[in-house]
Amino acid sequence: MARPDQQPQSQSDEPHAQTQIQLSESYQTEDHSQVEIVNHSESQVTNQTPISTVQVLAIVSLTIRAATWICLLASLIVLTSDTSTIKGLYRNVKIGFNDIYSYRYMMSAIVIGFTYTCVQLPIEIYQLSMGKRVTIGNGLRMIIFFGDKFLLSMLATGVGAAFGATFDLKKNLDDLDDYLESIGEPLISQLRTKLDNFFNMAYVSSGLLLIAFLCSIASSILSSFSFQKK
Repeated sequence: MARPDQQPQSQSDEPHAQTQIQLSESYQTEDHSQVEIVNHSESQVTNQTPISTVQVLAIVSLTIRAATWICLLASLIVLTSDTSTIKGLYRNVKIGFNDIYSYRYMMSAIVIGFTYTCVQLPIEIYQLSMGKRVTIGNGLRMIIFFGDKFLLSMLATGVGAAFGATFDLKKNLDDLDDYLESIGEPLISQLRTKLDNFFNMAYVSSGLLLIAFLCSIASSILSSFSFQKK
């Protein structure tokens, strides 16, 4: 038979067990809430898609192409509008870039570079929007690679021809003006202002072409990098 003094002890243990069960359940709910918070934070981290290397290269390449396009367009506008009218004894003489062969070559380099950049800009925009390179096998990549090198050589020779011709022509004009003034013939001095403005505008156009050339160097490096990277 059970002793009468043991029954109240078992009855007092029952609320003790119930409190332990409640505490364990509360610990489990806290653990579940912590797991849910961790999972929620991990999902937020995973939802943030990082910018890929291709997108970064596309942004840089598009910016450089746009800068090249703007500089070539500005150089083209300045060169075509660079004219000067000189009053002669019998008729007026209009001087433009067509009268100097170096400026003709400079114009051809600008037009070729501007046309090539106009073709490249939609490709760069597509690569930026889609996040991947435009590739048709290796053919298009090779065309871009060698096209950038050809454009680089054209702009380089155009810059050299324009700066060289402008410097030589201005120097010869200054020497001729100094000689005529020494013998009392101020013929060139009367035309000096208009001719100086003509050559200064040629310098501005050549400077813009130089900036486009420097941008083309960066584009050529990027095209070489993308050609090596698949």
